[in-house]
Parts: sequence; C-alpha cells; structure tokens
Amino acid sequence: MLDLATVAEGSTPARALAETTELARAAERLGYRRFWVAEHHGMPAVASSAPAVVVAHLAAATATIRVGAGGVMLPNHSPLVVAEQFATLEALHPARIDLGLGRAPGTDRLTARALRRSADLGADRFPDDVVEVIGYLDGTASHPRAVPGAGYRPEIWLLGSSLFSAGLAGLLGLPFSFAHHFSPVHTEPALTRYREVFRPSAVLAEPRAMVAVAVVCAASDDEARWLAGPAALSALQLRTSRLGPLPSPETAAAYRYTDAERDLVESVTATHVVGDPSTVRRGLEELVARTGADELMVTTRVHGPADRVRSFELLARAWSDEAPPTGG
Repeated sequence: MLDLATVAEGSTPARALAETTELARAAERLGYRRFWVAEHHGMPAVASSAPAVVVAHLAAATATIRVGAGGVMLPNHSPLVVAEQFATLEALHPARIDLGLGRAPGTDRLTARALRRSADLGADRFPDDVVEVIGYLDGTASHPRAVPGAGYRPEIWLLGSSLFSAGLAGLLGLPFSFAHHFSPVHTEPALTRYREVFRPSAVLAEPRAMVAVAVVCAASDDEARWLAGPAALSALQLRTSRLGPLPSPETAAAYRYTDAERDLVESVTATHVVGDPSTVRRGLEELVARTGADELMVTTRVHGPADRVRSFELLARAWSDEAPPTGG
C-alpha cells in the first residue's frame, strides 16, 4: 500500500495521521507486503510531509509488515541525513524498512526553495546523491561516516515517473518503482529501459519492478465510482492550483465540470482501477500481464477511512491464492 495521510474535508492532519496508522495495522492484518508513505509539502490534503517520522511511528505500531518511504524526495535533503535517518530506522526495526528515493520536489518551486534554503532545486545532483546515500549505508564512504550507517542498510528503491530514474535504477542494480498512477504514458517505456540497462549488483541479481496503481474497490461498480469521485476532483484542484482537503463524495458529485476540466480529469484517471472486486482483479491482472510487474503498489484515496480500509479488504480477498504470484 501507498498512503499519503490524506486530510479529508472536515478532518485534520492529526486525524489523518491516526487513520494512516490504523490503515497500516489493517494492511498487516490483511497480508499486504509493504506500507509506504510519500513526501509532499504545502498540500492541504496531504499530511505525510515528514516520511522518516511517520515511518518510525508506523514501524512501532506494527510488527511484521515492511514500512518505508515511497518516497523521500532526495533533492530536498542532505544525503547524509537521509542515510542516518533510515539506518536508524533499520537498526530499530531490522529487515522491515524500505527507502524509496525520488527525484521530484514533491511540492511547488517556492516551497522547494524554502526546504532547501537555496534557489538550486538540486535535481541535476540526483544520481550523485543516490550514490552518496548508498555509500554511507554500505560503508564505502570513509568520511564523513554515517552512524548508524554501514550494517544497517534498508531496502533501497528508486522511484520514477519517466525514463530518467528507470535508467539510473538499472545502471545501479536497484529495484525500481514506477508511478503508473499519475504518469501512465511512460510506464512501459520506462520499465523496458530499466530492464534493458540493468546491471546485477550486490543486492539484486535480476531486475525487480514495481508498478504503483490507484485503486478503489467497493461492493459494486457504482459504489466504487461514487467513492472515487473525490480523488478525481482533487486531481483537478491540484492541476489548477486550487488546493484544499480531499472533497467528500457529495461535494465531488455536486461539482459541475466544464468540458475542458472533464477531459483533463479523464486523462489523469484513465488508468485508475475502480469497481467491484471482480472488476478490480481483472484490471490488476491486465496491468501485471502488460508490464511484467513483480509487485503492485496500490494507493486508494477516498474520503472516509472506513471506506479506505474496506477497499483494501475487498482487494485482498479478490487477489486470492489463484491470482498471479507476481501480485504485491
């Protein structure tokens, strides 16, 4: 699962973080393999601005599921600090911590500058910063030294929504997670690039690809579409700089889209898998068959926390032992 600690209309960041904690516990109970939170800043609908802090809390609130960042936006941070934070988490929760590294800012340019205290947005340094983080965690960087560091390496993933990070992940021999949920046009080219340039490494002998996909599962297709309405309206608000909490289904249903707005929303949500359990399972099976994904990272943005948990319960039941073994 990928979660953003969603702040819904009528809710608060504190409540959103509490709901994320309960969702992580549900994920563990339902047999999901990983639970990730993403770094975003300045977004009223997203409370996961400090993934290392949230991951520490989630790891302490669960016992077996892997928890991690999907991801840390590395240009916002010192590589040494990221290495120290996640090595500390690995020391506290051995073999349960994932570190997903992203190249995007996770916010607008002004907020990115405030985070970095510089007009340099840092994306051009991303390959060097990734190598630096790995050096601290592998102990190949003799000075400065991360403590904790060597001996406490989390599972490192590169995240991407284009061919750039796909190629870098392949060259470094790292697992790669692609953001199909918001960049579907690049999904297959990026995964092809990753597999073509992959070089075996000390941590990975063969390519390992994850595909992130937006899912809403409910008892019927009609109910699922109703629950998916807020995410569609939120996507429009994000792309038109009208940021706010995640709308309610009633607010979303009452909104009158212009033709241009509806075209935009339909282009953004075209690859979302929305429906009853059989519909969702078919959609995910087709995605796995088309991409060859080794894992699926599922994100569900609905207004009510009970509806979110129920969506994951229905998906877990639908994605039974008969489903393809590559499913996450």
